[in-house]
Amino acid sequence: MENVIIADNYNGALQRPLHNGNTATTTTTDVIKGIDLTSKVAVVTGGYAGIGLETVKTLTRAGATVWVPARDIDKAAKNLEGVTGVTLKPLDLMDPASIDRFAEEFLATGSPLHLLINNAGIMWVPLRRDARGFESQLSTNHLGHFRLTARLWPALKAAEGARVVAVSSYGHHIAPFDFEDPNFEQREYQTLLGYGQAKTANNLFAVELDHRARAFGVRAYSLHPGSINGTDLGREAPMELFIQMGTHDKEGNIIPEVEQRLKTIPQGAATTVWCATSPSLNEIGGVYCEDADIADLDNGDIDHHFDDPSSLRGVMPYSVDVANAQRLWALSEEMTGIKFPVV
Repeated sequence: MENVIIADNYNGALQRPLHNGNTATTTTTDVIKGIDLTSKVAVVTGGYAGIGLETVKTLTRAGATVWVPARDIDKAAKNLEGVTGVTLKPLDLMDPASIDRFAEEFLATGSPLHLLINNAGIMWVPLRRDARGFESQLSTNHLGHFRLTARLWPALKAAEGARVVAVSSYGHHIAPFDFEDPNFEQREYQTLLGYGQAKTANNLFAVELDHRARAFGVRAYSLHPGSINGTDLGREAPMELFIQMGTHDKEGNIIPEVEQRLKTIPQGAATTVWCATSPSLNEIGGVYCEDADIADLDNGDIDHHFDDPSSLRGVMPYSVDVANAQRLWALSEEMTGIKFPVV
């Protein structure tokens, strides 16, 4: 009987761990070992704080040149001080004109783009809308990155071997994508529902982009970085949410047992770097990853507890579903007003 090669991760067809020995404690130093990125060019959104900053430092140490688009240029310049091989440019993912300007400036260099890491994201924010009326988490976490990827497509194709990496989250388990009311115009806004559907969108985008782009040597991935100590992602979160999840006590202090289980920033960025550079993914794309490996498909057989970060794993079937992936692509084109022909 002939071996059947599965090319797509439609419906989670490729969601099988490689059992490569990596774990939650694997760091960026571990996964970049032996990899030379000399002459490679990367773009890392949000690459000036948290796991984004660690990602940039790791890639540049391996020889890459990295463009860092930043909404807060002053903060970015301060945090990236002393990091060589970085080009810093302004970009606001909720502003289409800003995205287009950044992409035009990059394309004007004539450089191929080998790694596009869509890392920037917001979470736990009150209801805000961009100038088009789109909910801010969807606008920032998905639609802005969809537009950026589309605008940078000529440079990705020119690399003749590129990867697009979406920093998603276990948070996609909170909510599927609501195609009927993505911007909370008819339903009550709940910040975690907004975050959940935006992270589901990250996964679906990776699935469909990989399907369309692999013929041009471009592969796409999404990932859960893990529960990480020391990032500013939750800076706007009300403490009641953390208490409700069981991670903090009634006084607002993180429970010591929970804190001990959290990842460090180098551990949190490891899966991003692994997805961007690991040779073991050369023939695999469209997959959702965690702990520097491909994640299991969650068919309801994984026990999840927010006070035990190691249990927050697996990818939901709705976020790798072929019909959802294709529908989201069409909706994203409609909402952004741009066609993204992968040709």
